[in-house]
Amino acid sequence: MVLLSSIVNGCTIVAGALLGALLKKGLPERITQGVMQGMALCVLAIGIQGIFDGENFLITILSIALGGALGYWIDLDRHLNRFGDWVQKKLGKGESGSTFGEGFVTATLMVCIGAMAITGALDSGIRGDDTTIFAKSMLDFVTCLVLASSMGIGVALAGPACFLYQGAIALGGSAVAAFLTDSMVCEMSCVGSLLIIAIALNMLGLTKIKVVNLIPACFLPLIFCLFM
Repeated sequence: MVLLSSIVNGCTIVAGALLGALLKKGLPERITQGVMQGMALCVLAIGIQGIFDGENFLITILSIALGGALGYWIDLDRHLNRFGDWVQKKLGKGESGSTFGEGFVTATLMVCIGAMAITGALDSGIRGDDTTIFAKSMLDFVTCLVLASSMGIGVALAGPACFLYQGAIALGGSAVAAFLTDSMVCEMSCVGSLLIIAIALNMLGLTKIKVVNLIPACFLPLIFCLFM
């Protein structure tokens, strides 16, 4: 079953988020704050590690510049936060819209951006090998548990988002694989890792970067790698 690993990954994200949300209610604020800061450092380390996947940093610079301009022009952050607020009103009773939306956005970027999500879904769709996605599922469970313990139940929405993202790649695996090169995957991972670093800095309260507006940058290496 092509979508089996994506279904498992989505379910582990939701399970981790639900458990983390339950822990949040029973933990003092100083502990949840400390957990969030510690998680931010882990996220920062993941981002720093990932930027070394890139082989041509000029592609990263161009992708961030042009992708950021496009994202800020469309104002993706405002639209996504409005969606998060709408979902919060429907499902997130008693939780602030900003925290709900932030949890959704942060977790979605964490579980969807990176080489494991892309290559794992391709392996599942083309070769029927679910090993990478199953390993990623374990990492995502822990990540979303900790995120939800500080950001709340909005993190759970990353589960359906991850399923749709990876499932689409797996279903179109043969067609996508014919187009994607190793260089494209590496450069996408590098750009995505910079966004993960931005998330970490926001979590630490050092910056207020609208990371969502930079998301288009993650896909521009697909174009630039054809010419550079």
